[in-house]
Amino acid sequence: MKFLDQVKIFVKSGDGGPGCVSFRREKYIEFGGPDGGDGGRGGDVVLEAVSNLNTLIDFRYRQHFKAERGQHGMGANRTGRGGSALEIQVPVGTQVLADDKETLLADLTTAGQRVTLCRGGDGGFGNAHYKSATNQAPRKAGPGWPGEEHWVWLRLKLIADVGLVGLPNAGKSTLLATVTRARPRIASYPFTTLHPNLGVAQVDEQEMVLADIPGLIEGAHEGAGLGTRFLGHVERCGTLLHLVDGAQSDAFEDPGVDVAEAYRIVRAELAEYGAGLADKPEIVLLTKADALSDELLAERRAALEAACGQPVAVISSASGRGVTEVLRRALPLVRARRAAEAAAHDAPAEEAAAGWTP
Repeated sequence: MKFLDQVKIFVKSGDGGPGCVSFRREKYIEFGGPDGGDGGRGGDVVLEAVSNLNTLIDFRYRQHFKAERGQHGMGANRTGRGGSALEIQVPVGTQVLADDKETLLADLTTAGQRVTLCRGGDGGFGNAHYKSATNQAPRKAGPGWPGEEHWVWLRLKLIADVGLVGLPNAGKSTLLATVTRARPRIASYPFTTLHPNLGVAQVDEQEMVLADIPGLIEGAHEGAGLGTRFLGHVERCGTLLHLVDGAQSDAFEDPGVDVAEAYRIVRAELAEYGAGLADKPEIVLLTKADALSDELLAERRAALEAACGQPVAVISSASGRGVTEVLRRALPLVRARRAAEAAAHDAPAEEAAAGWTP
């Protein structure tokens, strides 16, 4: 399945049905009076977040969504049937933005969350509504109100426990393929990964969701290399695994970049982007340890620890060295975030219950 994390769609709710002009016609009743019914209400357009989707690719082939209009009123004071609501399913983590791509209309972060994008138009009144003492035979009916219509942007920000960040060709996809069943594209050149990948890793009978974010480059916070879209996925991750290429492949555009500078480039982009990315818990990894001698590995590990100010884990995804230990280090951070989210979710319900009196 192809990945798509941003799309523009058109949504329109149903128009209200027109009212009816009708008069009662019955044997032996000469002046039956008006009995035209009201029109039905148009259907709403509703977005629902579901857990079994992780891409917006379906919206590439259909961009226009229109709800059913209300039926017209009928005689004998019969109201028209209301239009059916149009429900659109989107992945969890989808943001709804206005046409300007800046105004946030909705943020669907939990499965089952629903939001009404467009409200259906009200039905028009039938002529029975306009009957009065001075006008007992009105021949007037309302046409029904039009529905709402909007162009909106859907932007998907993947929700994962752990996000893998780093410069291109740092070994993020290889690590994801090693610890999960995901099979991202892997090659020895930069920008092999062009879209985020998700995988579920299991460690000590616990599961965590990992997101492989495409490599960041200098200027990513300004959109270089689609950086703003990639950094948007990092917003949803509770913990970051910052991978630094210990071998510093010659395929990188600046072979002179050392491990400390590689770390600073990514940290600078996270800080410039904002949204709290620089404050997220971080575990720093020195990758491709199998390609380095012990002396060179120790030298680069010391340089990286001096740059980041914390212990650096040395791993090799190819041989599996240090991989399980890294996941075990991330597990307490994942648990703490999940507990905090559960407490924040339960707090409003507890406050409402405390304030309720029978």
